[in-house]
Amino acid sequence: MPTIVHEFAWPDRVVVGTIGVPGERTFYLQVRSGKQIVSIALEKQQSALLAEKIDEILDQLISLEGNPFSVPTSTPVELVDNDQLEAVEEQFRTGAMSLGWDPSILQVVIEAYPLTDVDADENDESSNEDDTDAPEVLRVRMPVGTARAFAKRTREVVGAGRPICSRCGYPIDADGHICTLPEV
Repeated sequence: MPTIVHEFAWPDRVVVGTIGVPGERTFYLQVRSGKQIVSIALEKQQSALLAEKIDEILDQLISLEGNPFSVPTSTPVELVDNDQLEAVEEQFRTGAMSLGWDPSILQVVIEAYPLTDVDADENDESSNEDDTDAPEVLRVRMPVGTARAFAKRTREVVGAGRPICSRCGYPIDADGHICTLPEV
């Protein structure tokens, strides 16, 4: 079967957001262009790494000798997006992702691929018998200002989870935390 490509060349909105309470949140990468909305689930670590790598790409572009690109060093105020996710209908759970820079259109490019069958077998909750066998990919192209705003929001969303124990470094649950490290 041909690959189903969910492509967004100049999205109206591209954000990472969550559903659920800290410790039980599901992270989503949501993209909208007009009335087309695609939401894919991803892990917290994938979200954090995506934001980090986008900032690295943008910072590298700034530091190029004779920089031909106009890359903002911080998030342009007009691109800040603190709104909740729109209606979420999960398209797929993300397995692999790729990130790149397309100098021909001056945009950051994110590609996300679903978990493979092997990965889905390990996590039965992620498999869905109603899914078709057609492979899918989400491809998002975003200009540098949007990419900077996306990375900032994603870092904030990731950081809004459970507080970290200063003794052991593990998250503290709402109902308490038993730290197994000895007193210092």
